[in-house]
Amino acid sequence: MTHNDVLRSLRYTLDANDARIAHILTEGGRATTAEEAKGFLTAEGSPGHVLVDDLVMGQFLNGLIAVERGRDPARPAPPLESVVTNNVVLKKLRVAYELKDADLHAVFASADCAVTKPELSAFFRKPDNSHYRACGDQYLRGFLKGLSLRFAKRPRT
Repeated sequence: MTHNDVLRSLRYTLDANDARIAHILTEGGRATTAEEAKGFLTAEGSPGHVLVDDLVMGQFLNGLIAVERGRDPARPAPPLESVVTNNVVLKKLRVAYELKDADLHAVFASADCAVTKPELSAFFRKPDNSHYRACGDQYLRGFLKGLSLRFAKRPRT
């Protein structure tokens, strides 16, 4: 999945407008306007479309963690990854929403995306680990769909 696709999916999951996406990006360390956020969310090929690179995606995910969980002044901000893979997106969303293994399995199951315990564990390992497994687009799509279904049931604040 492209980072623009992930960002659009999270926008619908969060039921967020351009200003809220800009706020999340700003919390992640990138001063962003609602107009710039609109460019990130615009469909490919449309006028005004702006490509979301690894840096912007990393800043958005770190901002989402800060917005959802709050900042701990005793801890430094999470580091920005130079390459944001599907595995990194999955890890950051897990942290942002404080999802345990059972929660992750429930999210995947709600989207009819079966993931075994060893597969799920492999997604969260370091890339140099022999049991590491890259998270494919179909798994990330299923996770994002399941997350949106989970949010649909959660009361909005």
